[in-house]
Amino acid sequence: MNIERIGVGPRMSQAVKAGSLVFLAGQVADHGGTVGEQTAAILAKIDALLAKAGTDKTRILSANIWLADMNTFSQMNAVWDQWVAVGHTPARATVEAKLATPEFKVEIAVVAAI
Repeated sequence: MNIERIGVGPRMSQAVKAGSLVFLAGQVADHGGTVGEQTAAILAKIDALLAKAGTDKTRILSANIWLADMNTFSQMNAVWDQWVAVGHTPARATVEAKLATPEFKVEIAVVAAI
């Protein structure tokens, strides 16, 4: 199996292509902002990483979403619902979790087919 790493850093890669799949690391916004603003920034990062891997959001198989506060679920969903491709919704889990720093309100990781 051919393995290709994208955005390789000292601790992790932003994406790993293995066979016909691409695994994205958990993505967070580069700057603070509302849950909606952070979600939009993260989804743009996901679009860019998927493009580098040779795929797109219509090929996402699963998504894991972590929210610092589950009370912001509807705010995140408002942005997600505008972004996700109709008829191509992935399997998805959303949970509340303490994220790496208090400025992070949302983190999203996806697995997609190539």
